[in-house]
Amino acid sequence: MASSSLLISLASCLLFLAVSPALASNSEGEALCAFKSRLSDPNNVLQSWDQSLVNPCTWFHVTCDSQNRVIRLDLGNSNITGTLGPELGRLQHLQYLELYRNSFMGKIPEELGNLKNLVSMDLYENQLEGEIPKSLSKLKSLRFMRLNNNKLTGSIPRELVTLSNLKVLDFSNNDLCGTIPVDGPFSTFPPESFENNKRLNGPELLGLASYDFGC
Repeated sequence: MASSSLLISLASCLLFLAVSPALASNSEGEALCAFKSRLSDPNNVLQSWDQSLVNPCTWFHVTCDSQNRVIRLDLGNSNITGTLGPELGRLQHLQYLELYRNSFMGKIPEELGNLKNLVSMDLYENQLEGEIPKSLSKLKSLRFMRLNNNKLTGSIPRELVTLSNLKVLDFSNNDLCGTIPVDGPFSTFPPESFENNKRLNGPELLGLASYDFGC
């Protein structure tokens, strides 16, 4: 039944793109349509993401700027199930990615590292797994990164210490391992940002142990 719903959603999106030349040329509309096709939405939160509407700026939970570029995606606490796909990396003007408190599964796409205007990434309280992508170190505008309460594994990428604008970080309640970085913004984050990762040690002792010690 769930697979049938996904097929119907995908068919709806393809029809949307076929009958609406304005959106067909809009890569952001295409990306959001592809994202919707991955999701189970029992509460019909995405009902307004409809093929009869002109562009994604008219959809609920999507915010655009004055040039009709998608800058915010707000789907927090929406009882949505599904996976995060590489198409999200095509929302090049996105500033806020708010997908917290749902049931997103699978890995965090490396393509999220393409969102160079992103200020806030809130993916906490889902069921995401796998490693934190090193590509997130390209998000030089990022100020808030909350990935807590998932099933993430592996070590904390050392490349993240280059995120000089990062003010708030929360990796707590995962299954991370290795040591906690001490350089860059990591020198300011409290221990609570990393608690309840049983295999995570730290902070790292530079030169005395490998950063992935214990993984």
